[in-house]
Amino acid sequence: MARQRVAVIFGGRSGEHEVSVVSARGVMSALDPARWEVVPIAIARSGEWLTPGETGQALAAGARAFGGGRPMLRASEALVALDSCHVAFPLVHGTFGEDGTLQGLFEIAGLPYAGAGVAASAIGMDKALMKALFHEAGIPVPRYGVVRSWEVASDEPAAVRYIESTLGYPCFVKPANGGSSVGVTRALSREDLAEAFRAAFAYDDKAVVEEAIVGQEVECSVLGNEHPEASIVGEIVPDRDFYSYESKYDPASRTQLLIPARLTAAAANEVRELALRMFRVMGCEGYARVDFFVRDGSEVIANEVNTIPGFTSISMFPKLWEASGLPYPDLLTRILELALERHARRSGR
Repeated sequence: MARQRVAVIFGGRSGEHEVSVVSARGVMSALDPARWEVVPIAIARSGEWLTPGETGQALAAGARAFGGGRPMLRASEALVALDSCHVAFPLVHGTFGEDGTLQGLFEIAGLPYAGAGVAASAIGMDKALMKALFHEAGIPVPRYGVVRSWEVASDEPAAVRYIESTLGYPCFVKPANGGSSVGVTRALSREDLAEAFRAAFAYDDKAVVEEAIVGQEVECSVLGNEHPEASIVGEIVPDRDFYSYESKYDPASRTQLLIPARLTAAAANEVRELALRMFRVMGCEGYARVDFFVRDGSEVIANEVNTIPGFTSISMFPKLWEASGLPYPDLLTRILELALERHARRSGR
């Protein structure tokens, strides 16, 4: 089969910029060079687009974050390079990349792309919408509440009372639109809650506040379009109070990734079945990582679906598929094949 050009797009404006760069490096180094010609396109923190040449130079220099470039609508060289590709592999974590905005650009351009479509991406980015959808579908989720920044600004005591009366402590406060645990705080008291609101609202106008679940944190990878499959289940054992940004990415972190998870066969099967159900309920295609809590070894509670999970060397998504018998390079090829298959189906070819 002739080599096909794949645009690997990464960086972006969110707080997950550096994580996206690491994910992209991992993907580009693992893509089968006999099958894929990589066209790297970085998006700067400012939102400006770099050309493939500029991106390659910065990567070769070891850049962890990207600057420069041109506003997207004026980035003619980058857009021409993108148009020359057969398929795109978006790896922009967080807002302005994982939330349906970049997917919408690909849809308008008629370019096949890896992963979830516009609607599923938007729902997957907004934790409040996602939890509401799962609750409506009868999928068990933690008790939660939604608080807006202007509600806290106008009457913080009322917002605090609302959380205390519905959830209590401890609880977790998260930006509704975000990932990698950026801006997430574990609140143990009224004083913590006030600080937690400020941390979350630094990234979003909407915060999701959840009850703290005492149990195992487990994850399952899903792959496929019309007939998705679930991987083996893995478990996260954080090295601190919760699976924070530092716990995930600090080189000194002692967080453990256990594959397979320490679950009974019945609990593991329930996680896999529920992962597939959540994938379908959201309308996902291509791939996703689905996260859960398991309380008392048997009660499975849905946490969230991540439509562009990390692809770093320590990321659970590729590790779970490798443990399931699908090596990293083959996984990446399958993800891109699924993108091309979906585009062909929608185009009637």
